[in-house]
Amino acid sequence: MKIVPWARGLALVLSIALGGAAAADGHNPLADHVRDANGRFKDVKVAVAEGYTPIPCASGVDGGAMGVHYVNGEYLKDETPDIKRPQAVMYEPLPDGKMELVAVEYIASKGPASLEGQLFSFTGAPNRYGLGPFYELHVWAWKANPRGTFADMNPNVTCEHAHGK
Repeated sequence: MKIVPWARGLALVLSIALGGAAAADGHNPLADHVRDANGRFKDVKVAVAEGYTPIPCASGVDGGAMGVHYVNGEYLKDETPDIKRPQAVMYEPLPDGKMELVAVEYIASKGPASLEGQLFSFTGAPNRYGLGPFYELHVWAWKANPRGTFADMNPNVTCEHAHGK
């Protein structure tokens, strides 16, 4: 019967499509765990108190942005990703001057790296950050990203209101 392989293929395609849709609307299990572990960063003062310092707002050439990264230099030394200790906390600058938490970024110098089964992307050197090669994972846990929960840039984020643009 040829219908059985066809039905299995259709089931696989549907599960992938539905999984992607769930991720895009914020119902990704890893994004849920990240949100639970890092909700304290909704107040940017908490990030600063924990040793995070800002770097300029990052926007993409094809639209969208990552926002302002608050980076913890000590956590960049971590060899194993810890969901409660992201290397960067990402904020979108708002018109009123406030910073809205949108995502976190995990960075590892050794790889391949993963967090709860999600593989990190590799960035070679030289790169725009002036770093050696590294692995990174963005998790859009607070602001939906139509490009996906783990995409670099988010078309729903802007650097328009960043100071010193």
